[in-house]
Amino acid sequence: MPAAQTGHSRGDGHTHTQVETDVIRGQAIAVAAGIALSLFATAPAAAAPADLESVVAEQLLGQTTNNRADLSTADESDARITVTEEADGWAFGTAVIVAEKKEDAMPEGRLFLAKRTGKGWQVSFDSDAAFVEMSKTAPVLSKEERERFSPTAGLDGDVSVNATDLRTQMALPWAVGQTWTMTGGPHPWGSSGAYASMDFAGGDQVVRAMRSGTAYTMCTGWVRVIHGNGYATDYYHLWSNISANGTPVSQGTYLGYTGTDVTCGGSATGRHVHIGFRINNAYASLAQYAIGKWVPNAGAAYGGYMLHGSYRVNPGGGVYNYGALGLTQGFIDANGGGTVNQRTGPGTGYAVAGSVADGATVTVSCSATGTSHTGRYGTSNLWNKLSNGRWIADVYLWTGVSNPVNGWC
Repeated sequence: MPAAQTGHSRGDGHTHTQVETDVIRGQAIAVAAGIALSLFATAPAAAAPADLESVVAEQLLGQTTNNRADLSTADESDARITVTEEADGWAFGTAVIVAEKKEDAMPEGRLFLAKRTGKGWQVSFDSDAAFVEMSKTAPVLSKEERERFSPTAGLDGDVSVNATDLRTQMALPWAVGQTWTMTGGPHPWGSSGAYASMDFAGGDQVVRAMRSGTAYTMCTGWVRVIHGNGYATDYYHLWSNISANGTPVSQGTYLGYTGTDVTCGGSATGRHVHIGFRINNAYASLAQYAIGKWVPNAGAAYGGYMLHGSYRVNPGGGVYNYGALGLTQGFIDANGGGTVNQRTGPGTGYAVAGSVADGATVTVSCSATGTSHTGRYGTSNLWNKLSNGRWIADVYLWTGVSNPVNGWC
């Protein structure tokens, strides 16, 4: 037997049953729910924050395509972003834009720091002024990395990079005592403009760090070493290269073998190492800087030559690695070969006290002014007292600076 239905008056003489009342209430609830759903459906969805890799790639592409003609058509598919350290809302890593695999094209590579903020990721590259400031507090960096990233900071009393100081404390990128072939003289790194690159091959094929620093693997076949004081060196086309992420290296540390790797672009027709010379996080001309006690001189791209004293080597010739030139050392440049007189005092009015051969390395104790002479690089009245107590005119000694390297006598 059905349950009895109760009702109440509507005020118009009609009485609702309980069932009718429940239906009306249900319809009202449904309408309200529909209105609410409609409101939610038409509200704009919040944009998802961009991922770190995309932010880094976009910013690097913006800088690179405007400054590098050989990379002007690169897009996000050409970006290789690697986050190597991440902690406390910070990230650190490498960012590379690969080049086409053709002659005279080269990749672009940077180190980056990123900090998460309420608006997303704040990113800076090692070529940006903000990078140094961010590195001071970034928990993803070591103390040594912070010191090396600053162009004006130094380790072990190193000199700072400036236009009048051509000392680098670098050896050539192979073992001291070996002779390799210079297969390409000074030339640009891609379309970077500056003649920052040279090519070498031969010897035992082992590529070594030109100076101590911290090493980073930019991509397969490519290692960068940050030396401090604004100096850095790149090594490309390597085979079996090290995997490094801020790895400390000493001068002469193994980085890889010469090879033909073009994972990140460019070309290589035979085994060699392509070095890149960087000052203050940009490719810079290596002409006139001392490397392994040689002074590169630029000419046409891939031409030029290297000088050790008066001895000249052109592309295709052998280059002996004498090691790095010390900060108080120089090597004799007789400006034509032969020998240079040593004297008992700072000038030609003093007696001759022997001679020293062109290309020989000597150590300077102090300097003084004396009679004026003209050498390969100009005229000067500066004289240097050597560690043996004898004197030679500064114009016949390559030190990398025009001022005393070890104070005044």
